Amino acid sequence: MSTNKLEAGVEFDATTGVPTGVIGRISLQEPTGELLGRGVLSLDGLFSEINAALAAADHSIWVLLDRLDVAFAESHELEANALRALVRVYSDLRAMEKIELKIFIREDIWKRITEKGLREASHITRVEVMRWTPEMLRNLILRRILSNEVIVSEFGVDPVEVMRDSRKQDEIFGRIFPEQVEQGSRKATTFDWMVTRCADATGNTAPRELIHLLNCLRDEEIRRQERGGAPPLNNQLFDRSVFKFALPAVSDQRLHTYLFAEYPSERPFLERLHGEKAEQTPESLSTIWGMSRDEAIEKADVLVSLGFFQARGSRQEPTYWVPFLYRDALHLVQGRADADE
Repeated sequence: MSTNKLEAGVEFDATTGVPTGVIGRISLQEPTGELLGRGVLSLDGLFSEINAALAAADHSIWVLLDRLDVAFAESHELEANALRALVRVYSDLRAMEKIELKIFIREDIWKRITEKGLREASHITRVEVMRWTPEMLRNLILRRILSNEVIVSEFGVDPVEVMRDSRKQDEIFGRIFPEQVEQGSRKATTFDWMVTRCADATGNTAPRELIHLLNCLRDEEIRRQERGGAPPLNNQLFDRSVFKFALPAVSDQRLHTYLFAEYPSERPFLERLHGEKAEQTPESLSTIWGMSRDEAIEKADVLVSLGFFQARGSRQEPTYWVPFLYRDALHLVQGRADADE
């Protein structure tokens, strides 16, 4: 196969001889004058033709690209090369007024592919960093709950009216969930508990973990009642006792499908923290990991960038705190390492 051409072909069934697939051909060279005369266009030419047709029809198209972290999950190098190429395509298509690319990339992946430099990034003039605020997360929870026709019927509510009024949203949330998971005047409300328990060390809560927690809550409540547990108080859907049983599954999945899957080189260092304190010092990490204090700080800073550790203290005497999201999966113990020594 030529290095500047992707060949075409036809696949046949070895037994019957029936064609089973057709493979096209893409040339990475500009077409010669002869080919142009026969109507063969380059990719740039095809985009120009499409753009002109859209302009004549007074239409625009957006091409949305999402879940790119899944498309290239097997290799960070492949992912980086593919996304750099995609950014170059984005830059090339800026001349097409009727064709726009909309690219959704996780913030940590964007930082990773640009840390060694990406000149094409300077051509990206419109960037929006998506942040999920508590209000947005509560809205997400209620939308999913109110999409259940049985719940809507039993509670006698109009989903449209509820979603238009924040006070009604607070009211329906209180009818479904207990006021607090952990009781006490200084303890968080149930919603705040859910958001903070699903947050990584940067303080960001992803909808994925919150939705997973809701699914686990449902399963735990069903199991509790199948064992003969009393119905939740005040006709609520969930008893406060199921929340802490639901969280470990969320913690375990986050650790395995994000950190272990996407950053396998960090797995040995994370596994050595199993059963340790939730807050570590450079000295304690040095002992756990079997390296010098400076090396431990360097490795801890990598884990800070991945949202596993939150750096606390001062630059001279830092500590590294693990959020609740990862504690159950690693069986971490509340407290600071060497605090009583």
